This record gives sequence, C-alpha cells and structure tokens, in this order.
Amino acid sequence: MAPGNFTWVSEFLLTGVSERPDLQLPLFFAFLALYGLTVAGNLIIITLTRVDPRLQTPMYFFLRHLAIINLGNSTVIAPKMLTNFLGKSHTTSYYECATQLGGFLVFIVAEVFMLAVMAYDRYVAICHPLLYMVVVSRRLCLLLVSLTYVYSFSTSVVTSSSVFSVAYCSSNVINHFYCDAVPLLALSCSDTSFPETVVLISAATNLVSSIIIVVVSYFNIVLSILRIRSSEGRKKAFSTCASHMVAVTIFYGTLLFMYLQPRTNHSLDTDKMASVFYTLVIPMLNPMIYSLRNKDVKAALKRFMTNSCCSVKPV
Repeated sequence: MAPGNFTWVSEFLLTGVSERPDLQLPLFFAFLALYGLTVAGNLIIITLTRVDPRLQTPMYFFLRHLAIINLGNSTVIAPKMLTNFLGKSHTTSYYECATQLGGFLVFIVAEVFMLAVMAYDRYVAICHPLLYMVVVSRRLCLLLVSLTYVYSFSTSVVTSSSVFSVAYCSSNVINHFYCDAVPLLALSCSDTSFPETVVLISAATNLVSSIIIVVVSYFNIVLSILRIRSSEGRKKAFSTCASHMVAVTIFYGTLLFMYLQPRTNHSLDTDKMASVFYTLVIPMLNPMIYSLRNKDVKAALKRFMTNSCCSVKPV
C-alpha cells in the first residue's frame, strides 16, 4: 500500500458494551452502581486490614493488596466507560488508549499472581500451622507482593509496547468498551504476527503458571484436611480457605471460559461480556466474598463502625 493511500490513526472509537441508544442511560446507572459498590467494598477491605490490630496477619496483608488491585483494575476501565455512556463521542486518543491497555494489563496480571500467592499462604497455614508465622514472615510477604507488582508492570510494558509497535491506519473502531489487545490488533494494517505471539505467550504463561500454583496448593490442602480426624477440625480448616476458593473459582473460571472456548464459537462480543465480568463484576464480588464469609472481617467492621460512631459523639 502506498503511503498516500491511508491515514494514520490518531484516535480510536470505542463501540461500548452496546451500540443501542435506548440502552445507554440504563447501562450507565447499572455500571455506575457496580463501580460504586466496587470502590466502597474494596476501600472498606483496605481500611480494615490496615487499621484493625487483629487483621495484621499475612492473610489479610495479601487480601489488602488484592483489594488495591481490584480497585485499580476497575478504575482503569470504569470512568472512561461511564463517560462514553453519556457522551455522543466515544473517542479515545492514541496515547490514552495505550495508557489504558498498559494499566489494565498491570492489574489483571497482578490479580492472577496475587491469587496464587494467597493460595500458597493458605497452604502453609493449613499444612504447616506451627511454622506459619516463621515461613510466611513479613519479609516474605513484602517480597512476594513486590515481585507480583514488578512482574505485572514488566509484562504490561512488554505486551502493550508490542501491541502499539504495529501500524494503525484508516479503521479506528474498536469493538470493545476499553482498549484491549485482541480488538486493537484486529484493526492493524500491518503484520501482527509478533504482537499476537507476545500476547498469546504472555497470557498462556501467566495463566498456566498461576493455575499450577493454585492447584498444587489446594491439592495439598485437601489432603491435609482429610487427615484431620474430627469433623469440627476439618470444618475449621476448610473455613480458613473457603473465601479464597470461591474467589479463585470465579476468576479463573471466567478466564478459562474465554480462552478455552472453541474458535468456531469465539467472537469479540463474547470477549466483551467476559471482560465485563472480570474487570467490573469480580472486583465488586471479592470484598463481599471475603467479608460475608469471614468472621474476623465482619467483627473488624463492627469495631470500626462502633469506634467511628463513638468518635463523632458530641461532648
């Protein structure tokens, strides 16, 4: 193609969740409520695990960072999405799109490995309870969280750079509600084999390695629980990892549904619906899963509310 026959793209147009005009306002209020619950729930988890002395354990340290990641993931996506529901123009600049893709990749990769770290934490707590505080020391906690963030940032830089290393010209309509790698590469007017390979290898490596950690951890957890003789002991051991098991099942189930479906049934619209779930619904559900099924968190919230009410009483 001759250089004068096409126009380089300087901005992209996001189609959104739905292109129907009559659905834009109802969808705006629905996703606004969803995002509001996500912000409120994750801020509560972050606050409680930070200020309550009884929640200063490795498990709640990792839970706090999962809440930070969930909040970041939603905030990268939701504000722009909500603005597009109300505005006539659904455009996003080239560099804004690149920044959004980079931010999304940072938080989604971080969540994948934070859930794996939390599975390892539960494995040590249940299989080696007497050595728990020695093995999962504060130093190890800081190291695992730091490695998670550094790795996710590095992965984001490499992947997003490869996606935006190809040429985009003429067509600029992204069939999605945010800038994601697959719909972006579908618009490219140059060879996309290299960035597609990078995206595939990155997604497969991250997903498979984290799932292996989770499966091995829970395999050993189940074996350890089965060795407990009393039913009360088994119930108590199971309750310590029940919330995490629910969160892991929902998150990985969504990702596996998206990546393992037959190519004949695969479509960008299916990806769009799955993306709504793991970028907006799951970050809203996680605080509920960990608070409704956790007596320590509920007790901490009750203490926090009581102390807050006492502090504002008139003298």
